[in-house]
Amino acid sequence: MLEKTNLTLSVSEKQFNKQMKSLEEQLQSVQQKALSLKIPVLIVFEGWSAAGKGTIISKVLHPLDPRHFNVISTRRMSEDVLYRPFLWQYAKNTPQEGKITIFDKSWHRMILPEGKSARKFSELEKERFYYDINAFENQLVDSGMLIIKFFLHISKDEQKKRFLALEKDKDTKWRVNETDWEQNKEYEKYQLRFSRMLESSDFEASRWTIVEADDKNHATIKVYKTLISRIENEISRRAQAAPKQELNETSDNGSKVENILGKVNLVNKTVEKDEYKKRLEELQHKISYLGYKLYSKRRSVVIAYEGWDAAGKGGNIKRLTQMLDPRGYEVVPIAGPTREELAHHYLWRFWKQMPKDGHLSIFDRSWYGRVMVERIEGFCSREEWSRAYKEINDMEFHLNNHGVIIFKFWLHIDKDEQLARFTSRQNDPLKQFKITEEDWRNRDKWDKYEAAVNELLQRTSSSYAPWHIIESNDKKFARLKTLEIVTTELEKQLK
Repeated sequence: MLEKTNLTLSVSEKQFNKQMKSLEEQLQSVQQKALSLKIPVLIVFEGWSAAGKGTIISKVLHPLDPRHFNVISTRRMSEDVLYRPFLWQYAKNTPQEGKITIFDKSWHRMILPEGKSARKFSELEKERFYYDINAFENQLVDSGMLIIKFFLHISKDEQKKRFLALEKDKDTKWRVNETDWEQNKEYEKYQLRFSRMLESSDFEASRWTIVEADDKNHATIKVYKTLISRIENEISRRAQAAPKQELNETSDNGSKVENILGKVNLVNKTVEKDEYKKRLEELQHKISYLGYKLYSKRRSVVIAYEGWDAAGKGGNIKRLTQMLDPRGYEVVPIAGPTREELAHHYLWRFWKQMPKDGHLSIFDRSWYGRVMVERIEGFCSREEWSRAYKEINDMEFHLNNHGVIIFKFWLHIDKDEQLARFTSRQNDPLKQFKITEEDWRNRDKWDKYEAAVNELLQRTSSSYAPWHIIESNDKKFARLKTLEIVTTELEKQLK
């Protein structure tokens, strides 16, 4: 891919100055149009050492409104980043509607050659890596984000020339290190690796633009023209796009949805009080020990709680965490999205809360709201919720690739039990805050929610992130079953 690039292209200083004023005005104009249309723009810069990424980013920013862009540098990876799935730092920094985010190096750096000490990836790891980034980029594009990727390419001689110039100046000498010189000395080998990376991540939704960067004037103009063209094309596409489809509550792929919840036996799923107290204490001591073991082995855990209103999620979570070290876990309550969250991809607010290695994140409701409440209440289109199953599976697959242990619980009760709990809450002054008009409205849509839950259980249960249905008519039984599942799986994973 790179070997066919013509690196002799150049632009004279006179031509450069003549073109730049017009290009800056055009870039400024398309930024304002993208802002008015709420188009999020994500720009990626990768390339050789000393190819001029920083200089070009600075020139691109010059005409832009600084209130509506930000630059993310991922050159140095902190412990906070290293101890999380590699997509975490990028997902949480994606732009909201109308904003521009520029990545100086990006998620592709994980597979790029970085010197003799760089980690070597197996073929399976490479395959998973490219699957993950393809899924990630497709999710963003499907949600309306424009991704523009640049690779700055320079020749071996030009790179050497720039290294020597940097080393000659005492103020810039620090910018050249041993890894940079290794890249130049083994230029042909690195070029082959770069080409393979570009070919493997040149996705239909997010193509690479190779920028011939031996001549800085030519490189700057090409980046400007590409940005203006791509943003203008997206603006035109939006103007011609058909309106979003209306909500459709049937299964999106036409397949028959199994009535999974209808087969759950809630009868006799009870436990005696004395047995409950004894077993609860045993399991809580066990999970406390396993919490410390998770930390020592740097394994993280994600637990997603879903279930009917009044099914007992809060009480269940309380018993799960009661003896855990509070420094090692976080409970994330999920309510309706804020204005800022609505301006991002719907998974953005969940990515931000993913745990560091050795820690637990417990979600009281989760990303599955996309295919339940948002689907039923019409907060997203049929097209949006129907593609969410794959997006969610892909996110969980990426977490699993990093080593995250995933638990998903559906707390199941019948309609009669829910009515009894609603009535009890309404009649108890100390519990009235727990019952709302929304709870009663949701109850009226029980059948619609049940159909949606059956579909999500069928389509998002996997070997690495299976659903566990917890019979919860008896809260004590439900708490013990949840704790038993968690402790058994953690013991297995931490051997």
